[in-house]
Amino acid sequence: MKRDRKTIRRRVHHRIRKKVSGTPDRPRLAVHLSNKHVYAQVIDDLGGKTIAAVCTTEKAVDSASSVNLDIATKVGKLVAERCKEKGVDTVIFDRGGHRFHGRIKALADAAREGGLQF
Repeated sequence: MKRDRKTIRRRVHHRIRKKVSGTPDRPRLAVHLSNKHVYAQVIDDLGGKTIAAVCTTEKAVDSASSVNLDIATKVGKLVAERCKEKGVDTVIFDRGGHRFHGRIKALADAAREGGLQF
């Protein structure tokens, strides 16, 4: 069995997803990272609906900054704003198998500052 970072992260993510599920009262804030972009979605797993989504490819997120932490912070604030518009104030944080530091931590802290509760 391969033991590279990608397969390990996928195994961790599947293990987390067995335990974490979003409901209409408390949806799941799922975070995905690529080398260039940061994606965040607020998902109701029971209804199968995405309530809010933000990514760095949108014009609302000015991704001209070259610092990834700044971009992740902008995404976190914007996802919190969109959740507040939809009436969502508590979420379950799904870090997507990534360690809770760097861009993941910056996004989570910005979402908390924006008014979301984990």
